[in-house]
Parts: sequence; C-alpha cells; structure tokens
Amino acid sequence: MNWDAKEMLKLDNQLCFALYACSKEIIALYKPYLNSQGLTYTQYITLLVLWEEDGLNISELGNKLLLDSGTLTPLLKKLEKFQLVERVRDRDDERVVKVFLTEKGKMLQETFSDLPQKMFCNTGIRVEEAIKLKAMLNQLLGNIRKL
Repeated sequence: MNWDAKEMLKLDNQLCFALYACSKEIIALYKPYLNSQGLTYTQYITLLVLWEEDGLNISELGNKLLLDSGTLTPLLKKLEKFQLVERVRDRDDERVVKVFLTEKGKMLQETFSDLPQKMFCNTGIRVEEAIKLKAMLNQLLGNIRKL
C-alpha cells in the first residue's frame, strides 16, 4: 500500500472502514434469525455472555461486552421485559446489581445453538482463515485498549 498522505485519506485505504463495513454486514446476516425472537444483535451478545457465565454484575457484563451502563441498562430492561433476564440486588452490597437468566432465557440458548455455524457458513472463509482473523482482531483490540 502506498503510504502517501493523500492516498491514505481515501476511504478504501482505511482499516477502520473495512472493520466497520464487515461488522455492519455480519450483524445484518444475524438480523433475520434474531428478529424471529424479537432480539437485537446487542441483546443477543448479552445473552451469549450470560449463557457462558450467569449471574454477572452489571459492571462485569459491561466490561465483557464493551458497553457502558448508559447503553447496558436500557438493554437489560428490555430483556427483563421479555422475561429473559432478571436483575437482582446483591445481598451483601445493595449497590451491586447482578443479572440472571430466567428459565425462558436459558431455554432460548437451544433456539440459537446452530446460529454460529450458520453465520460462519455465510462468511465464505475457511476455518483456518477465521481462526487467524479472530486472533488478529483480538490482538488489535488488545493493542487499542492499551492506548
């Protein structure tokens, strides 16, 4: 790639745009599956975290999802309205609110059990490429978070 300043200002030469465009398109692939359950992508990834580790406090959940409380709180209220999660104040420290899956929320995991495989098949890349890409993105995220 030419590192000329004028050339680097072209949209096609922006790493950020390539990441943004891919993210947007991949999330769009999820939409029909998530719409069938009345969920957004952000609600889905919240459920993914809770299916992995139920009972996280809101701060822990926000850290894992890279979401601030201003975004997370309304999202959790909607999931609670759908009866997928419940928020419970910690007995030892009332300032801490933990998020637990309801039975309905736990059962929804089975509904989505084949979704990662469907999404992977839609990308058109090989397993080895996906593993390398995921490692590179994790490294990039780690580098950025150190700044």
